[in-house]
Amino acid sequence: MWTVVHGGRGVHNGAMRLRIFTEPQQGATYDDQLAMARCSEEEGFDAFFRSDHYLKMGAATGLPGPTDAWVTLAGLARDTTSIRLGTLVTSATFRLPGVLAITVAQVDQMSSGRIELGLGAGWYTDEHEAYAIPFPSTAERFDRLEGQLELLEAFWRQPIGQPLTLTAGPYHVTDSPALPKPTQVPHPPIIIGGGGPRRTPALAARFAQEFNTPFLAPDAAQAQFARVDAACEAIGRDPSSLGRSSAVVVCCGEDDATIARRATAMGWSVEDLRTYGACGRPAEVSERLAQWRDAGAQSLYLQILDLADLDHVRLIGREVQPLLG
Repeated sequence: MWTVVHGGRGVHNGAMRLRIFTEPQQGATYDDQLAMARCSEEEGFDAFFRSDHYLKMGAATGLPGPTDAWVTLAGLARDTTSIRLGTLVTSATFRLPGVLAITVAQVDQMSSGRIELGLGAGWYTDEHEAYAIPFPSTAERFDRLEGQLELLEAFWRQPIGQPLTLTAGPYHVTDSPALPKPTQVPHPPIIIGGGGPRRTPALAARFAQEFNTPFLAPDAAQAQFARVDAACEAIGRDPSSLGRSSAVVVCCGEDDATIARRATAMGWSVEDLRTYGACGRPAEVSERLAQWRDAGAQSLYLQILDLADLDHVRLIGREVQPLLG
């Protein structure tokens, strides 16, 4: 069990949880995100997460432009009261480890201990080129990710008053005060995810409190969970101490016309949504989501692509969520 102060919940508590996951780079203001976060909180969802991207994907307009994930979460930390907040996932190429440690700790304080950090190596070349962010080779990005994970844990665990000196991968820290400390003890839960067969499961086994499969089919997710189990066992970690989750795109409606309208607004066809995500009336969506639960996921991140459609969130909260409780 991950210890969280102020009555919050850790990542691994044995209960099936539904979390709302958004992609604001496709086109959303802070107010759009706040409205959905508050709606998610009101409807009893466990968490509101957002992507960490600086460039739109596909045919979306991306207007009025990207919002920074951690600036947004800082605002949400003050503008919501109980829902957990996080990224799926922050790119290790965007922020140096010391800066990220300070940022996450501060936002965790601002939220009274409701923050979770999803962290990955980064993959979207175009956004790096569009905003002058260096994008090294895959091997170097994973080296940076590993060093960043090691340093984040060291910064947050280092006793106050004892300066930190440490080399982790390409990073070197000398006499750091390792401040500030987050509210959660020993630190906010770390989420690592992906479909890679070796390095990703190994990093999750070493550093994560939760492992996430991003948009994998239930059988593929189950296979990836098995790889993570093996990675945990290889270093002597109890696999049951690592939470498991899956991200799933969702389109729910009371009738065929509403389902079709929502699919169009999302930029998907109904047929593809039924194949790759969870699509249909509430009972159908619940039955489909249960397949990821049966594959081993303890939490589901429901990707909601139309941030203006709060009724979609309300329907899922009131008609789907109770069926999976």
